Amino acid sequence: MTELRYGWTTGACATAATTAAYTALLTGEFPDPVEVRLPKGRRPSFALATERLEPGSASAGVIKDAGDDPDVTHGALIVSTVTAGPPGSGVTFRAGTGVGTVTRPGLPLAVGEPAINPVPRRLMAEAVERVAAEHGSGGSGGAVDVVVEISIPDGEELARHTWNPRLGIVGGLSVLGTTGVVVPYSCSAWIDSIRRGVDVARAMGLRHVAGAVGSTSERVVAELYGLPESALLDMGDFAGAVLKYLRRHPVPRLTLAGGFAKLSKLAAGHLDLHSKRSQVDLRLLAGLAAEAGHERLAGAIGEANTALHALELATADGVPLGDLVAERARHTALDVLGGAPVDVDIVVVDRAGTIVGRAPTAWPRE
Repeated sequence: MTELRYGWTTGACATAATTAAYTALLTGEFPDPVEVRLPKGRRPSFALATERLEPGSASAGVIKDAGDDPDVTHGALIVSTVTAGPPGSGVTFRAGTGVGTVTRPGLPLAVGEPAINPVPRRLMAEAVERVAAEHGSGGSGGAVDVVVEISIPDGEELARHTWNPRLGIVGGLSVLGTTGVVVPYSCSAWIDSIRRGVDVARAMGLRHVAGAVGSTSERVVAELYGLPESALLDMGDFAGAVLKYLRRHPVPRLTLAGGFAKLSKLAAGHLDLHSKRSQVDLRLLAGLAAEAGHERLAGAIGEANTALHALELATADGVPLGDLVAERARHTALDVLGGAPVDVDIVVVDRAGTIVGRAPTAWPRE
């Protein structure tokens, strides 16, 4: 099978465009190609598609290449315009044409903020600071005060094919990405890698493996239980693949770890956690709160915007909704395992890597 080609997130493209624009603002010249630093040590270079330099303003554009992933934003132009900001303002962000604005709670950004997610913001801020340091710019103490406006022409139309309108992100797309890399979605290849991971763990005599949805939950569960790399299954969205293979090839203990929204889907019985194939059921979350005797909270959750919003409401009321989701997700896992000799626990984390739910709530240390 031909290996699928990786691509770059909108956040990585925005970082490249911002780096080029700010460099031009300081030096009068656009670097092309422009290199950026991404998490995990990657340093790709991007060709510029557009350049514009005016007094006090510079903008650069990069065409997004999503690789072989069927991404709605593949081929979109990501433009960054950089201008000087008020003294002491730091690096601030604005939504230009085709970039959405947050209008509802429950997202990792405050209402009214441009839909530029936290990791892309950090990557762009770090890039700006590096460019300033290289060219001797910055205010007192090396502080950099600039406004970064991200635009995506046709972004408002493209956003209609995403979940943004339903989430209350209006006016366009979100600038996303946690690693900067778009991993091409190949079900068969990914599932095969999961199976090989289980095979290796069994061959090594490991008695405890973990399937994590993403890098944050994988780090948390590895640290929590002191698991070696060979015990970590790159589960992604394929919870069902892990459970079905372990049903036939058991390992004594399995930990499933992931974010609240993803594991809410598992709690609802979904085995494919990808956003295109399953959605969070807020009615389920409301039902869990009601079963625990929190009727008022159940009503509020039923009107929530997202799973994160539901978790925030429960946390404010002191209700361990994360534990309730973890327990229901564990029941789903045990049902799929069908009596195989595999004990299961669930670890639910938030975006920062804080554990917000477990089932069972207190495993003994190995």
